[in-house]
Amino acid sequence: MSGRRVMVTGLGPVTPVGVGAEAFHAGQLAGRSAVRPITRFDASDLPVRIAGEVDLPEELRPARREAAVTDRVTHLAAAAAELALRDAGLDPATADGTRVGVVLGTGCGGTEAYRDGAVALTRRGPNGIGARYVPTSMHNASAAWLAIRHGFSGPVTTTVTACAGGADALVAAHQMIASGEADVVLAGGAEAPVTDLMVSGFARMRALSTRNDEPERASRPFGADRAGFVLSEGAAVLVLESAEHARARGARPLAELRGYGRTGDAHHIVAPRPDGSAAARAVTVALRSAGLAPEEISHVNAHGTGTVRNDAAEAAALRAALGRLALRVPVTATKSLTGHSLGAAGAVEAVAAVQTLTHQVVPPTANLDRPDPAIGLDVVRHEPRDTSVSAVLSNSFAFGGHNVALVLTLP
Repeated sequence: MSGRRVMVTGLGPVTPVGVGAEAFHAGQLAGRSAVRPITRFDASDLPVRIAGEVDLPEELRPARREAAVTDRVTHLAAAAAELALRDAGLDPATADGTRVGVVLGTGCGGTEAYRDGAVALTRRGPNGIGARYVPTSMHNASAAWLAIRHGFSGPVTTTVTACAGGADALVAAHQMIASGEADVVLAGGAEAPVTDLMVSGFARMRALSTRNDEPERASRPFGADRAGFVLSEGAAVLVLESAEHARARGARPLAELRGYGRTGDAHHIVAPRPDGSAAARAVTVALRSAGLAPEEISHVNAHGTGTVRNDAAEAAALRAALGRLALRVPVTATKSLTGHSLGAAGAVEAVAAVQTLTHQVVPPTANLDRPDPAIGLDVVRHEPRDTSVSAVLSNSFAFGGHNVALVLTLP
């Protein structure tokens, strides 16, 4: 990868498993799913009544005035950014804001604003729509709010590539830093889809697990009995900065974002290409950009949604891209613990990948009691696995056929 080296210096995960780097890592190692019955609205009449919900600590909740003009997705993003800045030891008041960028991925944007606007229009007509409807529902609102809040006037943008949005945001941030456009970028993703509208929509697609009576056992990536993913809210922001900038301010790099690969399936609007060929190519491109051979990958954080087609296609992609290594490299699926946070997922899993590097332990995949023998991967289950980890592949394969593979290494 040409240009300046890009380091990860701060982590801000906001997930159902845990809020903050320490709590999130502990939740991963515990290996227990955080999926639960929906509490954010009355889901009693829906076919799917479970989701991953975030318990946002009081000190990270928005002030009343800000809460009134922003959607929940922005609340989660703001909390993640605050945690990431603290973790990186980066004070916005002393940073050169003109050299700091913001990139956030999302798949759905302000879903509560959409829902409330639709209800208002139906009940009260055009004049019932609030003046804040547009700015609260815009997909770019969260990135804009973070820039406004912290005075960051470098490049500010939003990636909207469904479940790959968070990973795509990290790619965009890498490009900004490597090219010299910015020295520091807050990058990640945020999603707040636990609304009656979104849950009903995904349920109508038959994409979701209906294991309502056992919510903690519903998300089952790579299992023989997997039957759909679990919708989740969440956010994750990582502080990325050039190696030179990090060194100049005495920051401790946690990992290096070494390379990436992106491809399109050109196959179907929601179903993955069955042979995983385009996803495999994304992995191959990521390895080439990182200057690594397949044998140098020591762990894979899989996209692993728990749908029959997606898991099979990802396994095929890994076998094609990694060859025989795919049979023995330890794999984990974070979504078994958190549920699937759509546009935030790639960033959440990048945080997990960094923590695997820093702690040298691979978290287990929950609920993998009966692995699908056709998958053919070494998926870590039941207990964390202590191992030597120097390079991690993190995959995000999205609706629409958007494939993003990231390679993170020890700094």
